[in-house]
Amino acid sequence: MTRVNFYSLRLVKEDGGLYDVPELNCPQAVHKAAREILLLHEKPEEHFCIICLNAKNRIAGVHTIAIGCLNSAIVHLWEVYKAAVLNNANSIILLHNHPSGDINPSQEDIKTTKRLVEAGEIMGINVLDHLIIGDDGYMSFREGGLMGARWAGRSC
Repeated sequence: MTRVNFYSLRLVKEDGGLYDVPELNCPQAVHKAAREILLLHEKPEEHFCIICLNAKNRIAGVHTIAIGCLNSAIVHLWEVYKAAVLNNANSIILLHNHPSGDINPSQEDIKTTKRLVEAGEIMGINVLDHLIIGDDGYMSFREGGLMGARWAGRSC
């Protein structure tokens, strides 16, 4: 006889609060949410986070996936999509900060985003955008043409 163990997966809420965050339908709204909820512009090391959205683009959950050093954070595909699946996400938005304040994406940022978009297509979880947060602003991969079509038909 072989012993077989049964497991269940659960999402455990660590914290929460009330925020004045509208529907996330454009990069400006995502940037506002990132500043208010995640405080990415204040972090001294690189943080890679995702915002999980329901079918109405309302926040279903927020996850810090990786905390790195001054100029990098190691991001694994399985960690991103584990969080998205546990949140029953219809779509996700990727975010990370550049503590240097420079919002231009590195080649590694571009490569990682491409891999995450491809994995999302396979899993049926749409990656709406990837924002890099700097001291005073942000860079949207969608608006910058690095992820295909822009936020078409959406207004902020």
